[in-house]
Amino acid sequence: MKGIFEGFPEDSVSPFERLQKRGVSRRDFMKFCTAMAAVLALPETFAGKIAEAIEKAKKPSLVWLEFQDCAGNTEALLRATKPTIGEIVLDILSVDYHETIMAPAGKQAEKSLDDVVNNQKGKYIAVVEGSIPLKDNGVYCCIGGRSAIEIAKRVCGNAMATIAVGTCATYGGLPAAKPNPTGAVSVKEAVPGITLLNLPGCPVNAENITATVVHFLTFGSLPAADSLGRPLFAYGERIHDHCERRAHYDAGQFVRQWGDEGHRKGWCLYEMGCKGPETFKNCPAVKYNEGTSWPVQAGHGCIGCSQPNFWDDMSPFYRRLPKVPGFGIETTADKIGAGVAAVAAAGVAAHRIARAIQGKGKEEDK
Repeated sequence: MKGIFEGFPEDSVSPFERLQKRGVSRRDFMKFCTAMAAVLALPETFAGKIAEAIEKAKKPSLVWLEFQDCAGNTEALLRATKPTIGEIVLDILSVDYHETIMAPAGKQAEKSLDDVVNNQKGKYIAVVEGSIPLKDNGVYCCIGGRSAIEIAKRVCGNAMATIAVGTCATYGGLPAAKPNPTGAVSVKEAVPGITLLNLPGCPVNAENITATVVHFLTFGSLPAADSLGRPLFAYGERIHDHCERRAHYDAGQFVRQWGDEGHRKGWCLYEMGCKGPETFKNCPAVKYNEGTSWPVQAGHGCIGCSQPNFWDDMSPFYRRLPKVPGFGIETTADKIGAGVAAVAAAGVAAHRIARAIQGKGKEEDK
């Protein structure tokens, strides 16, 4: 930011050279590039290409807008470690506006935003956190005397690309839950027709934000997305398909009550309301807090926060889904469990019959 971070002038120095000055070794840098290749679902061999791109790239300018939000996505970003927020802000990106972390306030802060929009039209990245209220001319969210919808149209409309981070910016989130008193909507609804990528989650995983930026630096474009505008590398598969408790689901082993034997043994949380079978996100692979854990690993079911209208459609959060996708319209978890048990029992019986026949044959041969 101009005048905010002294001693880091914009020049021909590459992001990696800046990282080196801050004590980041080549080995650590390559580890980061390899990790980003993994998050982006790219072969490990792409680590070299990612490294080359970051070494040569000019720091892109980024502005981060906050509207109807809890700042949870900003908090997630502040806790990023690979790279840290300091390395992101100072070395990889030129973060020219972010209300929470920038030093200026008031008119000086708004001038930083105006300078980017006026002088870098079509060259900067806009990040939006929070939903945008439309009711009563958008009066329910105003910054610097301007409504959120006015700011979003101007900033996102002139950006090279916009990234909606978190469920509120992506779908409207909690502010848009029934009865939606402020008329909250997503960025896509508020500013249609822009180049937009959605990163839903409550909060979004900082690794997915970083991976999206790295993809942009490496390939010069946003990553491939699904029908909801979510990058396939992070939202292309169901949580259910990669959950560490999946084997218990297939075996019909479910937690029936908090703290019961199954809960203590790490059985499937589907009966306790886990929405993993209908939720698309890479939580089981990327996890949170430096890959330490995620809700299901910690013993709590997924609430489907990366899905549209999750607050209304996925609740009550502790009641199981009525039907399971992928196993037939009328198949439920109980039937799956019973079916697996029946097949297993039949297999054991068949094995015993085969052994008996083999034994009888041997006796007749004597």
